[in-house]
Amino acid sequence: MANRRILLSSPHMGGQEQKYVQRAFETNWVAPLGPNVDEFEQLVAAIAGVKAASAVSSGTSAIHLGLRLLGVGEGDVVIAPSFTFIASVNPVLYLGARPVLVDSEPNSWNMSPVALRTALEDLNRKGIVPKAIIVVNLYGQVAMFDEIRRLADEYGVPILEDSAESLGSVYRGRPSGSLGNVGVFSFNGNKIITTSGGGALVSNDEDLIDRSRFLATQARDPAPYYQHSVIGYNYRLSNVSAGIGLGQLEVLAEHVERRRAIFERYAAALGTYSTVGFQTDIEGNRPNRWLTAVTFANAAGHDQLVEVMQALDRLGIEARLPWKPLHLQPLFADVPYYADNDSNRDGMSVSERVFEHGLCLPSSSSMTDDDQDFVIDSLVEVLANRRLL
Repeated sequence: MANRRILLSSPHMGGQEQKYVQRAFETNWVAPLGPNVDEFEQLVAAIAGVKAASAVSSGTSAIHLGLRLLGVGEGDVVIAPSFTFIASVNPVLYLGARPVLVDSEPNSWNMSPVALRTALEDLNRKGIVPKAIIVVNLYGQVAMFDEIRRLADEYGVPILEDSAESLGSVYRGRPSGSLGNVGVFSFNGNKIITTSGGGALVSNDEDLIDRSRFLATQARDPAPYYQHSVIGYNYRLSNVSAGIGLGQLEVLAEHVERRRAIFERYAAALGTYSTVGFQTDIEGNRPNRWLTAVTFANAAGHDQLVEVMQALDRLGIEARLPWKPLHLQPLFADVPYYADNDSNRDGMSVSERVFEHGLCLPSSSSMTDDDQDFVIDSLVEVLANRRLL
């Protein structure tokens, strides 16, 4: 058994965070604004390769703001991937809009251009033009943006790039976050860097980002008293949290390299088994490998992998099933879903198949090689005992 619990993705401090937090206390800038926030926004924008960033309280709030700024409102249709965390799509419901869910493609497990085209063509036949497409970069792997962008442009639909898990990833020379009309990052405690909780909205449209800051601070009008003409939110990131983020940005490159090395070690150890599959790179893509996720072809279904997860848990190892597709969630039971019909097998769409056969493995950048060796050895033993290799 491991000497300590090996977590799926734990915060990893770089050592300089307290310096910036102390600066916030010394200057009494502890509100949701201040020098740390300003500097953090500038650095996040630079990393994303865009002109401006707005630091907010969570990735979810950034998605909410982004969709509203793209004009999403009551009754509008927004296309999103089914295979993602629910936070990617909940803001569609906040705005009274209607989600339409599409399948994954079999390599990166991100949005399928085949399924997206099917959805766009069907909606077009019904006289519906979606207000936005949410594209998620799952587990740090950037989606097939060139193909998706061509479809979005063909039908005149803007893209919100959900890069919550992909800060530091690069797609064909372009940073994650710069590929949509707006981009979103999350700095939750389990992400590749953290502000303890927080997020950012990024874009080359500086007016849009300025507008997001206005909406995120209760939409107070420029008047000598408290006047409000539109609905706003309390979404701005605190100067203290931004200080943590500044320290974390100093080690972002190290965290990316470490997570990529962790993936390579898993691939070397488990890739020798023909029944083990991995989320694979798109040509020209350099993912940050936020989480290593694998599939086991011999698994009878996710119930059997729950047993594997529980066996690992008894050894002090945290593993987790991949996201349950949203079209299988009770909340979205009546939402339209378009499968990737080119890749369906055994009566299952791609996202359903990954959910049935997948498992996410510990990938913290603070994990040692000895920790990872223990995870690999334990996993192989647990799988072998269940004849899953």
